[in-house]
Amino acid sequence: MKVVAFERQAQGTGASRRMRNAGKVPGIVYGGEQKPQLIELDHNALYHALKKEQFHSSILDLTVGEQQTKVLLKAFQVHPFRPLVLHVDFMRVAADRKISMKVPLHFKGAEESPAVKLEGAMITHVLNEIEVSCLPGDLPEFIEVDLSGLSKGHSLHASDLKLPDGVSVVTHGAENPAVASVLSKGGESSEEAAPAEGAAPAAP
Repeated sequence: MKVVAFERQAQGTGASRRMRNAGKVPGIVYGGEQKPQLIELDHNALYHALKKEQFHSSILDLTVGEQQTKVLLKAFQVHPFRPLVLHVDFMRVAADRKISMKVPLHFKGAEESPAVKLEGAMITHVLNEIEVSCLPGDLPEFIEVDLSGLSKGHSLHASDLKLPDGVSVVTHGAENPAVASVLSKGGESSEEAAPAEGAAPAAP
């Protein structure tokens, strides 16, 4: 996706307020070997871009004057109750350096799964996004999760995901987090419903 910005000279609270009143959003570009660069963007264009999933999980082509830079959206600040973007941060990326980024999960096949179709259960999404590590050129816009094989008593974990070449999951210490789980009619998850290994059967 392409993002058009303009170099910003003015700084400070007063300058940012005047900029917002003029329909602009202050921002900054940082990272790499270059110094941080102050920018401003058109508010309405940025506001609508932030509603798109792709804008949050893709390498963006940022144009400032005649300069083009590959960046990631790293943070943005919005007004607590007005539809107003207050500030935005972009981070430069280098083609030969790995990045860590959260990408959305797109679920499919739940209705065809034995859990739903034959066993009257339902499947809950434990995670809606997952962090991955890869080179910028390998970053997927999303990861597809096939639920069609799930049956009662089972869950789908991070290790079960089919990842593109060069992409790995970042779990931050969690051994193998669940991505989706089967719920029984009583609302109990498959992992809760399964008895612990070696546990004694319940008394009649």
